[in-house]
Formats: sequence, C-alpha cells, structure tokens
Amino acid sequence: MPDDDLTALAYAAARGDRDAVTDLIRRTQRDVLRFLAPLTSPADVEDLAQETYLRAVRALPSFAGRSSVRTWLLAIARRVAADHVRLATRRPRIAGLPDWQATAEAAAPHAQPRFDEQHALTALLTDLAPERREAFVITQVAGLSYADAAEVCGCPIGTIRSRVARAREDLIAALHDPDAEGRATA
Repeated sequence: MPDDDLTALAYAAARGDRDAVTDLIRRTQRDVLRFLAPLTSPADVEDLAQETYLRAVRALPSFAGRSSVRTWLLAIARRVAADHVRLATRRPRIAGLPDWQATAEAAAPHAQPRFDEQHALTALLTDLAPERREAFVITQVAGLSYADAAEVCGCPIGTIRSRVARAREDLIAALHDPDAEGRATA
C-alpha cells in the first residue's frame, strides 16, 4: 500500500475512526512481524507486535506525518523490542528449545518456505551483531530506505549503510564458512 494511503489511514485513525485503525494494522502487520522476528525469540514476536500496536494507537493523535507511517511504526517496534530485551536481562531465563516453526511463520506469515531454508536464514541472521541485524532487516527485509532506517534506528544514514554492508559481508562469510558462528561483531 502506498505511504500516502497509510498516512490517510493514520490520520483517520487518530480522529477515532475504528475501521481505519483496523485497516492500518492489517496493512502494516506483516512488516512489523517481519521486523520483530529476527530481533526477539519466536515465542515473543506476536506479543511484541501487539505491544507495538498498543503504543502506536495511543500515539496516533501525536502522529505528525514527518516520516512515513511504516517508519514511525518500525521505530515504535524497535523501542518495544529494546524494552523487552532490557526486561528479559533483568529476570532469569527459562531454558528451552527455540520454536523454529513459529519463527518461520512470523517471518513470512503468507509464504510457505521450506523449514530447512527458514531455519538456516534465521540462524544466519541471529549470528549477526544486533546493530547489523537490525539495519539489515529494516532495509532488506522490511524494505525501508536507508534514510527511513536511519530515522528508525536513530543514527546517521552512513552508519546504516555501513551496518548493512558489513551484515552482507558477514552473511556471505557465514555462507562460505558455516562453522564460523558468532564471528560478526559490531
């Protein structure tokens, strides 16, 4: 959906149009889920997406349209994910196996990739340094421009370009040397 249409929905939703809120969520949900999937555990993606939309709906009256609705939503999702990580580091973790099927479904809810391919892609992205993974997912998976990604991440556009380039290098290196886990650094 074009950004102008999403902006119109956001303004209508801010005025209290419930159908516009529903339509805005429906039209952006896939981007938010795809953005959050590599940033958190598969079990938390849906909850973090819901929290993103709760915060976004509360903030709609202050949406000024200085950036696209997608950029605005992904910036909120980024803060939600960061808050979740901060909270998770304060409490003990429960050991368990990752749910790769949920990760595959969250990363591409309408696609049916082969399980092995999704697992490999998720593992490669997980091994990237967090800043590189974030920049790569925002630009290459969610499809935001480098300028919009810089706004979401709160850093200069050159930093985003550098992080994406280094993420690509790390991914290529990992594909050629799959035993080199965790080599990517910030």
